[in-house]
Amino acid sequence: MKKEVDIFIPCSVDLFSENIATDLINVVESLGFKARYRENQTCCGELLYTNGNFDEAKRVMEKFIEDFKGENPVISCSTKCVSYIKTECANLFHNTSNHNSYKNLAKRVMDITEFIHHVRPDCNLNAEFPFKVFFQSNCHSINRYDVKQESLLLLKNIKGLTLVNEDEDNVCCGAGGLLELYNKYVSDELAKRKVERAISLGADYITSTDNACLMRLQSYINKHNINLKTIHIVSLLRYSSKQQND
Repeated sequence: MKKEVDIFIPCSVDLFSENIATDLINVVESLGFKARYRENQTCCGELLYTNGNFDEAKRVMEKFIEDFKGENPVISCSTKCVSYIKTECANLFHNTSNHNSYKNLAKRVMDITEFIHHVRPDCNLNAEFPFKVFFQSNCHSINRYDVKQESLLLLKNIKGLTLVNEDEDNVCCGAGGLLELYNKYVSDELAKRKVERAISLGADYITSTDNACLMRLQSYINKHNINLKTIHIVSLLRYSSKQQND
């Protein structure tokens, strides 16, 4: 019997990029696991917390803990959300009745890149992506939940992929929590800097472990009619099998 894992779909994927959710489930199942999607799941509350609405964030997270109770690994495709659950949420539940339940969840939740590294240490999924790719390191994946090396190892094991950057460009893309809403000028300048850097390196695609980054960059790309595309890392991993099925 296949071991079961729970799938957590973040809001930005659920609302705007359902294909990423499908690709996440397919990647998990390609590793030999049964993916379980709990239909009652909702937001983790990260944006509420970022905005300082701590009481509301706690209520949302209490539901999240209940939604994902059990012992299954909880796999997601957002380093921002996973980082929030594993780190900032501790402030909401310290010395509360849900302290142990939160700690149990925090141990089980992980980004798909970390999960792949655990179950397939060589990170070789026999994927193929014959393009030049710029890797956008989500801020949370560097500063709070370090999965950058796992992501790079995945990319390096994709046949035909040329990684145009690796140990640099660790600057915010402009998404930055609520930065795009509260300071559009700074957000646009950061997105411009990131896109121009990718173009200067000859990239065909920008990839990331977080859809919020990709949405911010794709918005800038679309606005300025730039010949560059964005793709989430799980969709990149599924690219070759999709092409064969089309």
